[in-house]
Amino acid sequence: MSGNTDTTVEQAKVSSAGKDTTVGNYFVSNYPPFSFWKKEGVDDYRQAIERAPNPETPLGLYLHIPFCRKRCHFCYFRVYTDKNASAINGYLKAAAKELELYRQQPFIGDRKLDFIYFGGGTPSYLSVDQLTKLTDDLKETLPWDDAREVTFECEPGTLTPQKLKAIREIGVTRLSLGIENFDDHILEINGRAHRSRESERSFGYARELGFPQINIDLIAGMVEETEDNWKRCIEKTLELSPDSVTAYQMEVPYNTTIYKEMREEGKLIAPVADWETKRRWVNDAFSALEAEGYTVGSAYTAVKDKSKTNFVYRDQLWAGADLLALGVASFGHIGGTHYQNKHDFEPYVNDLLDGNLPVYRGLTPSNDERLIREFILQLKLGRVSCQYFNEKFDTDVLKRFAAPLEQIKNWGFLKVDGDQILLSRDGLLQVDRLLHEFFLPEHRNVRYA
Repeated sequence: MSGNTDTTVEQAKVSSAGKDTTVGNYFVSNYPPFSFWKKEGVDDYRQAIERAPNPETPLGLYLHIPFCRKRCHFCYFRVYTDKNASAINGYLKAAAKELELYRQQPFIGDRKLDFIYFGGGTPSYLSVDQLTKLTDDLKETLPWDDAREVTFECEPGTLTPQKLKAIREIGVTRLSLGIENFDDHILEINGRAHRSRESERSFGYARELGFPQINIDLIAGMVEETEDNWKRCIEKTLELSPDSVTAYQMEVPYNTTIYKEMREEGKLIAPVADWETKRRWVNDAFSALEAEGYTVGSAYTAVKDKSKTNFVYRDQLWAGADLLALGVASFGHIGGTHYQNKHDFEPYVNDLLDGNLPVYRGLTPSNDERLIREFILQLKLGRVSCQYFNEKFDTDVLKRFAAPLEQIKNWGFLKVDGDQILLSRDGLLQVDRLLHEFFLPEHRNVRYA
């Protein structure tokens, strides 16, 4: 009796913990935390690119296009809104040169690209001519005819039928529309450049062109979001019936406009919905999508037809694939070493003009840290196979992570069913917070990025 009472009290504590949205990174995208990546790790990176690869390790390519019409108030990525055509062309030339330099290194071997991801910023900010020239240059260096997935992020207001046609012709298989919300006031007050009419129009154009997968991004809990409006966003998403939906919970990292305003005003609580509300709103979206036949495949995604629709970039990255990262401030992973490019525009471009790769920090995780990384990232899928980790790492994860698994189980968010470690829906909706339970002691309670 007392044990059940203790568990109930403990569950109540964890359910209410961190209710208000405060500043910091909530979303866990890598491990160890970025704040532990150091300049001293660049030597390991250089050794990694000079080694022959494991031919069984998939190879992906990420290219950061850091240009935007406006900077969203919640954005924490490296983006620029003040670059002219000449500067943009110079950047694209530098990125193509970066791939040429990598192509000369042994780590690529005979591998072909398995997946490509154009992220931002706003890749669709580029003109048709810029996009065509860039991708022609990249393909000439490292073809992607056999790639399983080519993803391209778009801001709806930058899309025209002609540009979408060009995006389709370069081989994009997954078009990701950063709609975020369907209310013009909320889009404006959060610093988004597009409006709802542009979202609907660009989606219609994309459907006509026959993209294999069209994804819609939504963000729950933006500034001035309301119950009624979020319900309308869900209804509008169902009307469009995209192939997949990604629904994120609003976070407020340090280098955002929202945080700067909070600091100036001496506020500790961000002017967005609290975490309980955001989780409930994402759950409302998932439940509505499931009622229409969608399948929830991770803490953020729902797909209409799981036999056709995949997230190759996500799944391969979370299973330890090599990621060749191009562009300013990009994060990559080669031969067991994480690395990041220089995060300022001119130093990045100038390094490449001089024939040098623009990496400024790195980290080679220990075997245990690699295990933790893959385990926590795959836990975001809502289920983890113990056998996978036994075979890959020769580790019984039920023993290695016995304490955090028991803790999360006692909170009511997790169970073990044969080979599978399964999160409940409540656990999945707050998985990024739960993942810290698996961090090594030195990586807890520190700034993530």
